[in-house]
Amino acid sequence: MTLGTGLLILVATIAFMEGFAYAMHRWVMHGFMWFLHESHHRPRRGWFEANDWFAFIFALPSILLIYLGTQGGLSPGFAWAGAGVAGYGMIYFGFHDVIVHRRLKHGWRPKSAYMRRIVQAHRLHHAAETKQGTVSFGFLYAPPVRRLKAELASNEQVRLRASSTARRAG
Repeated sequence: MTLGTGLLILVATIAFMEGFAYAMHRWVMHGFMWFLHESHHRPRRGWFEANDWFAFIFALPSILLIYLGTQGGLSPGFAWAGAGVAGYGMIYFGFHDVIVHRRLKHGWRPKSAYMRRIVQAHRLHHAAETKQGTVSFGFLYAPPVRRLKAELASNEQVRLRASSTARRAG
C-alpha cells in the first residue's frame, strides 16, 4: 500500500468518525448509555467522570484495527483506519476536553469564526439539564449558533440550566 493511499484512508476515517461520533452522541450517549454520559452534564467532582469510560470504549476498535493491519495478517489499510480512529480521538480530546471544558489549564481563546462557533455550539449543548432537548451533537461541525439558539428556545421539552435561562432572556 502506498503512503498516499494510507493517508487517504486515515483522512477518510477521521471524516467518517465525525458522523459516527454524532450518531453515538445523539442516540447512544443521550439514549441508553445516559447513565455514563450524564456525569458529563453535571459539575465534575475530581479529575475523572463516568463519561470518561467512552474514551476506553472507543479506543478498542482503534487498537483492534491497528493490530489487524500490522500483526493480524490483514491489509495495512486496517492499520491506517485504526490510526484515523485514534486521530479523531486526539482531535476530540484536544477540542472537547482541553479547549471547551478546560480539563487542562490554558489561556487560549478561540479567535477564528469556526472555532468560536464550535465552542459556542458545544456550550449550547450543555445548556440543557436533561438528555432530552439538547442541540449540537457533533464535534468538528456545528450548525449556525443562531439556529441552535432558536431550536433551544422553541423546544418545550428542554429544561435549561438557570445560567442558560438568564442568558436566553437577556
